[in-house]
Amino acid sequence: MAFIRKKRREQQLQLYSRERFSLLLLNLEEYYFEQHTAHHIQHKGTHKERRDRGSLKICSKSVIFEPDAKSQPIIKIPLRDCLKIGKHGENGANRHFAKAKSGGISLLFSQVFFIKEHNIVAPYKIERGRMEYVFELDVPGKVEDVVETLLQLHRASCLDKLGDQTAMITAILQSRLARTSFDKNRFQNVSEKLHMECKAEMVTPLVTNPGHVCITDTTLYFQPLNGYPKPVVQITLQDICRIYKRRHGLMPLGLEVFCTENDLCSDIYLKFYDPQDRDELYFYIATYLEHHVAERTAESYMLQWQRGHLSNYQYLLHLNNLADRSCNDLSQYPVFPWVISDYCSSELDLSNPGTFRDLGKPVGALNKERLERLLARYQEMPEPKFMYGSHYSSPGYVLFYLVRIAPEHMLCLQNGRFDNADRMFNSIAETWKNCLDGATDFKELIPEFYGDDVSFLVNSLKLDLGKRQGGQMVDDVELPPWARSPEDFLQKSKEALESDYVSEHLHEWIDLVFGYKQKGSEAVGAHNVFHPLTYEGGVDLNRIEDPDEKVAMLTQILEFGQTPKQLFVTPHPQRITEKFKSLPQTSCDNVSISDSPGEESFEDLTEESKKLAWNNIAKLQLHEQHKLHKKAVTGIAVSCNGSSVFTTSQDYTLKMFSTESKMLQRSISFSDLALSSCLLLPGDATVISSSWDNNVYFYSIAFGRSQGTLMGHHDAVSKICWHDNRLYSASWDSTVKVWSSVPAEMTGTKRHQFDLLAELEHDVSVDTISLNAAGTLLVSGTKEGTVTIWDLTTATILHQIPCHSGTVYDTAFSPDSRHVLSTGEDSCVNVIDVQTGMLISSMTSDKPQRCFIWDGNTVLSGSQSGELLVWDLLGGKLCERIQGHKGAVTCIWMNEQCSSIITGGEDRKIMFWKLQY
Repeated sequence: MAFIRKKRREQQLQLYSRERFSLLLLNLEEYYFEQHTAHHIQHKGTHKERRDRGSLKICSKSVIFEPDAKSQPIIKIPLRDCLKIGKHGENGANRHFAKAKSGGISLLFSQVFFIKEHNIVAPYKIERGRMEYVFELDVPGKVEDVVETLLQLHRASCLDKLGDQTAMITAILQSRLARTSFDKNRFQNVSEKLHMECKAEMVTPLVTNPGHVCITDTTLYFQPLNGYPKPVVQITLQDICRIYKRRHGLMPLGLEVFCTENDLCSDIYLKFYDPQDRDELYFYIATYLEHHVAERTAESYMLQWQRGHLSNYQYLLHLNNLADRSCNDLSQYPVFPWVISDYCSSELDLSNPGTFRDLGKPVGALNKERLERLLARYQEMPEPKFMYGSHYSSPGYVLFYLVRIAPEHMLCLQNGRFDNADRMFNSIAETWKNCLDGATDFKELIPEFYGDDVSFLVNSLKLDLGKRQGGQMVDDVELPPWARSPEDFLQKSKEALESDYVSEHLHEWIDLVFGYKQKGSEAVGAHNVFHPLTYEGGVDLNRIEDPDEKVAMLTQILEFGQTPKQLFVTPHPQRITEKFKSLPQTSCDNVSISDSPGEESFEDLTEESKKLAWNNIAKLQLHEQHKLHKKAVTGIAVSCNGSSVFTTSQDYTLKMFSTESKMLQRSISFSDLALSSCLLLPGDATVISSSWDNNVYFYSIAFGRSQGTLMGHHDAVSKICWHDNRLYSASWDSTVKVWSSVPAEMTGTKRHQFDLLAELEHDVSVDTISLNAAGTLLVSGTKEGTVTIWDLTTATILHQIPCHSGTVYDTAFSPDSRHVLSTGEDSCVNVIDVQTGMLISSMTSDKPQRCFIWDGNTVLSGSQSGELLVWDLLGGKLCERIQGHKGAVTCIWMNEQCSSIITGGEDRKIMFWKLQY
């Protein structure tokens, strides 16, 4: 889920930096300014002298020393606890301006923290008493500047009022930002044109990192002031799919950028100091991106959800996103409902309404007796009144659930300590009971409870989280009796979320959290009133003049929790559950959502016909056939209206056949080597062909001529795919390359141009590739029988499965992206689970299956024998053989309605097939 993916990204960055240090070692609202290579010298000048090499980090409220030796703890000295700061060897901290050369900095202090000893995440160890540490910089000439900086920050830390401290540190930060600017040498290309540059902070959970934002005509950059965790973060503009303006601390200062379509985990979250800077950057990106999809409205998602095009899970993710919830902001983390109320039974009965929580009431109103006590207090309370003293979502609650995978975040939030062992997330049933009965506990759930990653339920890091009063150590989360394992718990939670009961009542919960019962008299009537500070518009920080009050208010806003932005002001309609029952339940990452009303309507009309077609696929009959080529057909592409069929062949030609006149219209030759596949670009204006001569060719149908050549590989191109302005090319040179199409308006030419985005390396020749519906996953098959599943959002391998002996002939995802089907030279038809990479089914035919199409349950494959074979995957059997080509069936195409099929074969023919009901 969102937080887990974000954690993995952070871990990758830390691998890049090779540091144990992270910004989570700082206090909340603290900044990391600079670092210096140094030695920590103990017992200086004695026979016990010891020198530990490492990095001295200057932060706004502390000094942190990270030793190179991982066995040594990281040292954190709060500046407010420093008694003297100066150059080592001088009398008095205030004599640091003396001209005597010294590489040593002396800190005299009363308290020090020791962190991550032996690189183990654990509560911080504290040592108190008068102590002196000496740090010797590798560059002695920097000592005076560092000492002066420390003295300045020390003065800020020792101010009596928190508001004055914040103001002075902010002034120091802004001064540093003003003295620096974005390093233009970091541009990806010397020809880039600068559009704007401004100051901002990159936001990650619990921490912000100041620096400079820069945007050019091609790229968005962020350069941290401290160079951590890497010198610059860059995002190519044409990769951006979505951008959102965000509230940060209830102020319109945030901007979140996504390079994926269906994910809560963004590529960067920026907080600006000036709303105008945020708005200008947003406008520039939105207008620049030709392919940028405007922010979808809550109503458009509602319609898709009503008709069954979105699962309950997906719909909640979209609503959270639209309501300013972000996995980068723990005070606005995505919120999901408790839906199950039975955590005691040995079996979970999803057909029993009593199994479920009342979704029409907030958590605080589920217990009638507790609610009566809360209402009595509410009636006696002066204005502004509120029913609940805590929120249903806050940083503390999020980390309560996630402490096992985010222990450093919990230590950051709680000043280096874990919570009391008995107050930890120990048991699902205990947590639910406390939410029902506790005087101040009204929390809802987070998306992870309905995801696929169980790591937040399991103490896989072997953290020492303390011992409970009964003597047992805090370890894995105790599951309800009806859950056999953490995986089973999540699976049943997902089933509950997608159940008929929840589908029929989810709109009631949406009314409370995102809708018309969130505020005003309707909220009062629904017993849904929280503290005023949690609501958008509840306070205007800019109008608060007292700096202490302003800081206190902001701290409360960030730590107490925030109510989502209101999305609906009228009652939310109920789901059309009859239609939903026939649809597959799919995860958020694996669904392609049509963007135009026409596409959505078409999808709606053809849904039943597709199901009917696949149920009758064995009744396929040959309609007509045509011999077009001199050698085997290798690829088929068909225009949207079905009037033109394009085919490629080993005879080097691309041919265009008219289905209306039954005549060959064009024959195009690009080279003297075989063409391996073809596809039509959206709009049916251009056909692309891949060739054994290492190139990809672009042919204009309207102008009847070549539009260009992509010389992208060092060996034959075996297969090409297209999705969302990206071309994917597989080659015998052992790579799959991902290319981003550069719009003609940008290049000043009508020809297609492509930028290389990623190179997916394999050990041997890649013979086939396929994309999932959302374009987020790619599966490849190699000459040596390996199937590899790739995460395209990170260009990383999810699973590598050696499941065939010999060449993999064809691969494809199921429509819901949960499984991959592969066929190979070994005559096996294999089904692979995408989540686990496990080979869960394997069937064998008498001949290899060269190509196929499938709906997730039924497969229609083209055999080496020339037959079309129908397979029942659920039954694990071959159902039908249909006579077809003389020689292998080499390629297969099916229309959107699943009613027409075209096959190509080694017999040089294309055959047109129709379903006969």
